[in-house]
Amino acid sequence: MATAVRISEELMREAKLMSSVDSRSATGQIEHWARIGKCAEENPNLTYSLIKDILIGLEELNHNDSLEYKFG
Repeated sequence: MATAVRISEELMREAKLMSSVDSRSATGQIEHWARIGKCAEENPNLTYSLIKDILIGLEELNHNDSLEYKFG
């Protein structure tokens, strides 16, 4: 269910700029930032790159596009 949310013009401008870099819509970019921020608040010891890798891994699992990890 979609919900309308008011954000500043500055945040929307930044989202539009970054969304074109990552091939997302501006809404998709803001949702991405929200997921990263939520995960960072819940896991303050994780780095941004680790959080991003975890979210990528979860998406791969959701799309059955994962590979078995081989040790050694």
